Order: sequence, then C-alpha cells, then structure tokens
Amino acid sequence: MANRIVLNETSYHGAGAIQEIVHEVAGRGFQKAFICSDPDLVKFKVTAKVTDVLDKAGLAYEVYSNIKPNPTIENVQTGVAAFKASNADYIIAIGGGSSMDTSKAIGIIIANPEFEDVRSLEGVAPTKNPSIPIIAVPTTAGTAAEVTINYVITDVEKKRKFVCVDTHDIPVVAIVDPEMMASMPKGLTAATGMDALTHAIEGYTTKGAWEMTDMFNLKAIEVIAKNLRGAVDNTPEGREGMALGQYLTGMGFSNCGLGIVHSMAHALGAVYDTPHGVANAILLPTVMAYNADMTGDKYKYIAAAMGVEGTESMSREEYRKAAVDAVRQLSLDVGIPADLKEIVKEEDIQFLAESAVADACAPGNPKEASLDDIIGLYRSLL
Repeated sequence: MANRIVLNETSYHGAGAIQEIVHEVAGRGFQKAFICSDPDLVKFKVTAKVTDVLDKAGLAYEVYSNIKPNPTIENVQTGVAAFKASNADYIIAIGGGSSMDTSKAIGIIIANPEFEDVRSLEGVAPTKNPSIPIIAVPTTAGTAAEVTINYVITDVEKKRKFVCVDTHDIPVVAIVDPEMMASMPKGLTAATGMDALTHAIEGYTTKGAWEMTDMFNLKAIEVIAKNLRGAVDNTPEGREGMALGQYLTGMGFSNCGLGIVHSMAHALGAVYDTPHGVANAILLPTVMAYNADMTGDKYKYIAAAMGVEGTESMSREEYRKAAVDAVRQLSLDVGIPADLKEIVKEEDIQFLAESAVADACAPGNPKEASLDDIIGLYRSLL
C-alpha cells in the first residue's frame, strides 16, 4: 500500500507575508476576490489588514461574513449564493477554522454543484473538480486548514458535525503571517494552540501515521510546547513559533488522520457550540492516558518534545505518564478548564458518545474505542 502526501502549492511564512497576495493574484491572473471572514474579524479590522493590501494594489473584492464559530450548512449555502452573485473568480479566506472551512465548502460546491445540499460532502466525497482557487490567510495558530484536505461543517438540524476529506479542497496558496494573529485574545490563542497540539499528538499516534507524517508531527509538538505560553503572552517569538508549529502539524495530520479526541470534541461543538480548541484541550490528556498502551514507545518522544528531561532512563510507564502530565500542565498553564463539568449534561452523554463513535476521525484512533468506552471517557471528566 502506498502512502500519500498532499500539500498546497505555495506557502509564505513570516511577518508581512500578506503582501505576497498581490504577486500571487497577478501571477495567476485572478480578477475579483470573494473574501470569507467572520463578523468579529471584520468589526475589529483584522480583515482590513488584507483588504488594505488589495485596495493599495487596486484589486477588486467583495466581503462575505455570514460565518459563525462551528460553521453551519446555512452559512455555506448563503455563501454559495453570494459567491454566484459576486462574479468573483477566487476566494480569500481570512480567519480561523470557521472561515477556512466555510470557504472550502463554498469553493467545492461552486466547482461541483451536485453537492449543493452540503450534507453529501461528508466523508470522502467523490468530487470531480478542484475547488475554486483559495488563498488562505489564517488569523489563529490552530487549525492549519490552510494546508489540510479537511473541513468540518455543523448540521444544526441533526445536532452533529460532519468531517469532509477532499484533496480538491486544499487552498492553492497559504499566507502564514504571525502579524495577522497578533490581535487574538489570550483565551483564543490558548484554545487554538491546544488544538494544534492535539493535531500533532493525535497525528503522531494515529493508525495512519508513518515516517514522513511523524517527522512533521513530532517537530510540531516540540515547536508548540516551546512557544504556546509565549504566544498567549503575545510575544513576537511566541506568535511566530505557533504560526510555524500549527502549519507543521497541518502537513502531518492532514496526511495520516486523527483520533477520538477530535471525534469527542466534534460532538461537544455540535451540541453545546463548545469552541473546538477548548474541547480538544480538555479531552486530550484523558484520551492520551486511555490510548497509552497502544502507542509503543511514542510517548517517550512526545515527553521529550514537550521538554521533559531524562526520558531515556525512564520506564515505559514513567515516560507515558510524563507525556500525559506535560500536556496537562501546558493546558493548565494557558488557562484551559480541567474538566467538562461546566459544559456537559449527564443526560446528553449517550447522544454525545454515539455521535463520537460515528465520527470520521474515530477509526484512526490507535486503540479501538467502543460506545461504552467513549461514555466512560466523557463521564471521567465530569
């Protein structure tokens, strides 16, 4: 069986990278941008950092901002209608996972209108055509959606999220500019940073992991562990480090899959609108402990990447515990809640667990997780 690696065509990294949008647009002959960005980013003039660049260069655009956290089918469908009315020929996605995921779904449906119901995109959809070209400008250091083949949409009617995996949705250009992330509040920086760490750890231990994805994901763990606290304190070094770390794991996990941390987090997001990064961060140490006996010696390298010293002389039980403890401590240090007591209602656990078991990320988990196992994991955090 062949292992596949899919990455975007071009990416720019570093402060001021948004200026490269002008050169990419000119070089590709694009005429008008359809800008997808959430209302808060428009309100607080983060989106304007990009539109100012476009204005200066005399480039045409239209802004679509009917996007909410955990974007919905309705957000996508109104976006498709707005794109058709705009006469745009490419998309600039500005924001975190919500803007990116909405943009990917819009781009795919414009190019493959037979999927306009949105629900039929779940899983590995048999799309025939590449998305409308997307230039992705992340404003959070977490999802790495600018370099992945994944996106997630919320079905409000059925109270569930569904994962879409499609090589046709990957943005053609990624602009990873830490200055676009400097205005993120501490709580969002912490949550998205822990989302990135979850990607790296789940990607490193998933059933689909192999040497090349391990290379990206293990380095990402090291970079994130070193820089997340600084990013939360808004240091330039921390911001730049997290911008790189989340991109590194994006190259990794997009090509090997994830596990039940994400499955369980998707259920929480669909039922309670819980921020995805917060859900992941709360669940990660507990699920790591559950998975430990199916991960070989990988927790030794996770612990070392997290900054734990002396791992080479530790027993298997010691380095596994050290890895889990290091992740839990980082989460605590950046202000993530330790449990789900303020989020989950006991009467919802059965539905949450059923949703998690059915989630597209669940099969990649290194340890088989039954419905009862998932119920037990949720309950352990109450």
